[in-house]
Amino acid sequence: MAASVGRPGVRLPRGVAVRRSGVLHCEDTALTHFLQPLMLPLQAFGTSTRKVHTAPARALLLLRPLRILLVAGGSYLGYRQYESYRERQLEKRGLEVAPRLAGHWEVALYKSVPTRLLSRAWGRLNRVELPRWLRRPVYGLYIWTFGVDMTEAAEQDLRRYRNLSEFFRRRLKPQARPVSGLHGVVSPADGRILSCGPVRDCEVEQVKGVTYSLESFLGPRTAQPLAPAGGCPGGRGVSPPGLSAPPAAEPAGSFRNQLVTRDGNELYQCVIYLAPGDYHCFHSPTDWTVAHRRHFPGSLMSVSPGMARWIKELFCHNERVVLSGAWQHGFFSLTAVGATNVGSIRIYFDRDLHTNSPRHCQGSYNDLSFAGGAGRGGVTLCKGDHLGEFDLGSTVVLIFEAPRHFSFQLQAGQRIRFGEALGSL
Repeated sequence: MAASVGRPGVRLPRGVAVRRSGVLHCEDTALTHFLQPLMLPLQAFGTSTRKVHTAPARALLLLRPLRILLVAGGSYLGYRQYESYRERQLEKRGLEVAPRLAGHWEVALYKSVPTRLLSRAWGRLNRVELPRWLRRPVYGLYIWTFGVDMTEAAEQDLRRYRNLSEFFRRRLKPQARPVSGLHGVVSPADGRILSCGPVRDCEVEQVKGVTYSLESFLGPRTAQPLAPAGGCPGGRGVSPPGLSAPPAAEPAGSFRNQLVTRDGNELYQCVIYLAPGDYHCFHSPTDWTVAHRRHFPGSLMSVSPGMARWIKELFCHNERVVLSGAWQHGFFSLTAVGATNVGSIRIYFDRDLHTNSPRHCQGSYNDLSFAGGAGRGGVTLCKGDHLGEFDLGSTVVLIFEAPRHFSFQLQAGQRIRFGEALGSL
């Protein structure tokens, strides 16, 4: 009896048919196991054709703007670095380079970067305690990168600093920075001089050729009565003059005249940039009385010399704390300017100050008066007293009144250390 196997019309003996059937069954089983992984994607393709076609399209639509933004941003940053390199080369040759200021759209684009949020995240990261075995290599890398001189630190054992924040705020040895006693004003911090000189036409020089508005930087004047305060031990007494609100009819261009309180005096300014490797505390530059604090919440853009040459009124955009009062020659102010990753500005005698806080609204300011009742004339500081600190490098701006024969003993670009004289009378 024959069985039909294979093509129709072909009949084989039963035994042969059985053996043939077994061979075909084995081959079919092996082929099925082999093709099964390949059949699953094909089945999915056949049942979900729209999903396979649309998912990559949607992904491309999402990724394409990101790629364009990354390429455009990287190209722009590369171009800016090339321009900065060319400017440095020309300056080395002794040629004066006119600053190329950023446009409004460039400033707006930079300010759109969430630097405040990033700075808060950086601050939290800095406060994370590092394992003892990791502290020496981490701090050693930072020291090597920024050229930190640890021989001046009061604590030289790197394993004693529990986190990066403590390392940034390290204290110096008591005699590492002798304070000059022969001059009225000394440098409040280690850093580099960006600009110094008299204030002209209510404009303060940010760097050479780039200025910002004095009134925008300090804010409008308010009534700040200053009572005479006791002098510093071993120093000269401070008798602050009264500062009062100007008459309403006084023109806006006379803002400088509101600060200069004595005939024969001029208004001077000095900008000191603190690099990441510098000593991050700042001190009192003279014997004076702090009567008022004004906090400006703002952006946290970089305040490096390159950025100061590029963005006009950079210091007016950034978050800052203005301490104003008086010294023996009249008005005196010290402003701590925040920067990227430097959202935290601490003033030791002001516990109510909280910088880079989400509760503060940008574009406004909040005031605190230290001069009040019970005979309080303000906070009296002596030259060299600890005043405050940054979490990383930033900028300190001094704006003060002094006699016309006051002259600075330094120039832009010069390195200076805390305690060294800024000028002479």
